[in-house]
Amino acid sequence: MSDKPDEQNRLQPLACAGLFLKGMAMGAADAVPGVSGGTVAVMMHIYERLLGAIRAAVPAFHSLWCGHGVASAWRTLDGTFLVTLVAGILASLLLVANLVLYLLDTLYPLVMALFCGLVLASARFLLREVERWSAASIISCLLGGAGTVLLSLGSPVSVEGPSAAYLFLCGAVAICAMILPGLSGAFLLLLLGVYEPVLSALRAFEWGTILVFAAGCVTGLLSFAHVLGWVFLRYRSQTYAAIIGMLMASLVALWPWKNTALSGGGISLLGPGEYEAITGQPAHPLLVLGLVVAGFSLILLLERVTGRAVR
Repeated sequence: MSDKPDEQNRLQPLACAGLFLKGMAMGAADAVPGVSGGTVAVMMHIYERLLGAIRAAVPAFHSLWCGHGVASAWRTLDGTFLVTLVAGILASLLLVANLVLYLLDTLYPLVMALFCGLVLASARFLLREVERWSAASIISCLLGGAGTVLLSLGSPVSVEGPSAAYLFLCGAVAICAMILPGLSGAFLLLLLGVYEPVLSALRAFEWGTILVFAAGCVTGLLSFAHVLGWVFLRYRSQTYAAIIGMLMASLVALWPWKNTALSGGGISLLGPGEYEAITGQPAHPLLVLGLVVAGFSLILLLERVTGRAVR
């Protein structure tokens, strides 16, 4: 799964273009509730290299501070890899924000159905990362699932005009999920009540909101990358098992037929008939099922394509 830095690869324009596209795939995944950019990074065999680059940020700054030169700090940071990947992520977020907000406003059940398919396929992909289903792994899976269900069934926070401190905190929490394979940062933002405000800020280039949120992301990222690296090193199977439990349990929050708006009250799961009777909107059960299959197939296709990509 690892993709170690390679000096020649990093300097080739074709390799940089490939990294930029991988970053765009991660950004698109991070923009929607249901699939994690970390999962996409695992599929594209760049996840462990990404964690290594993030962990190297502090040593790189120290190298620069001590006068070892920009070139030395850049090499320590794996700078070309990290900057190219982040540029792709940001470009994708800016492109996807408008589309996601429009679809959530107009085709909510159908979008949720697609997300459900993405989640199911992501869980299938991560199953292979659990080397052995020991008692500890099973317990981790159950605890991860139980925690997500409890979080999902609660009332999502409704926030209008979130404060700078709250945005900073949400950024720090969400970025940890975004780099954790299987856990959707967008899903956490949804529950925290800032999903639409953050996407709207990206769409309208509201730099005050964007910079505060980004500062939280950077703080959370630099802190969490070290913790995550330590946990994966010592408890790899149990960590992936917990993530799988979280993924499967998140289907509760992504259920297509609910008697709530995106930022409304507690979740009330309905059947297709109940949904039509209560909301007066068509349930489209066959189309919903088709989109679940489409979401599942999309991840399988991405897995196949990225498996053949030049690393």
